[in-house]
Amino acid sequence: MHNVLLFLAAFLASAVEMVEALTIVLAVAVTRGWRSAAWGVGSALGALAVIVVVGGPAITRLPISGLRVVVGTVLLIFGLQWLRKAILRSSGLKPLHDEEAIYRAEVEGLRNAEGHDWYAFTVAFKGVFLEGLEVAFLVVTFGGSQHNIGLASIGAAAALLVVVVVGAYVHAPLSRVPENTLKFGVGLMLTAFGVFWSAEGAGARWPGGDLAILGLLGGLTVVSFALVGTARRHVLVGSEGTS
Repeated sequence: MHNVLLFLAAFLASAVEMVEALTIVLAVAVTRGWRSAAWGVGSALGALAVIVVVGGPAITRLPISGLRVVVGTVLLIFGLQWLRKAILRSSGLKPLHDEEAIYRAEVEGLRNAEGHDWYAFTVAFKGVFLEGLEVAFLVVTFGGSQHNIGLASIGAAAALLVVVVVGAYVHAPLSRVPENTLKFGVGLMLTAFGVFWSAEGAGARWPGGDLAILGLLGGLTVVSFALVGTARRHVLVGSEGTS
């Protein structure tokens, strides 16, 4: 019975962290490109592998709070930039992207691409690295408390398999969402994650734990749409005044 509970605890806790990482990776990859995002994910997994192999149980002594502040701040900066542009476009203060033209240019660019999108790489790397570090911390903590790190690792691996399968299923319909709408959502998500991790790293305790991200996302959505509505009214008043 102890083994079953240990497996479930490692599986569920790891799945929560991996879903958060998957959300960030999918959002950035669909809007910025899969190649650089994949490099970010691979680099993060490589760095985590080195830390786990070299550090082992010492991973529990890493300053996870400091990492949360740094990663959360970076995501918050990126998210606010995307959110500001999305609000301006939705309100009419900034022209919408011609999505068909952008799609054709993106396809052509991918065919001939030799460059590297450091934005996508950085966001994907930081998201996967922080969440992966927390998964490793959970595995060592749960497994060490029951003297069975191997079983806890199996639980985490099972969670990874499930999350990867879900991601493979979700990414296709996600890629068909209009770019302007998608970027609005990405800005909201990155901002919500940034606020959550920054505050948590600084010592704040969110009610409901990770579920507080949904509350932040909902609050940011309401505020953003209120700003869009206010800006649209100003645009209409300005256009009426010049007509």
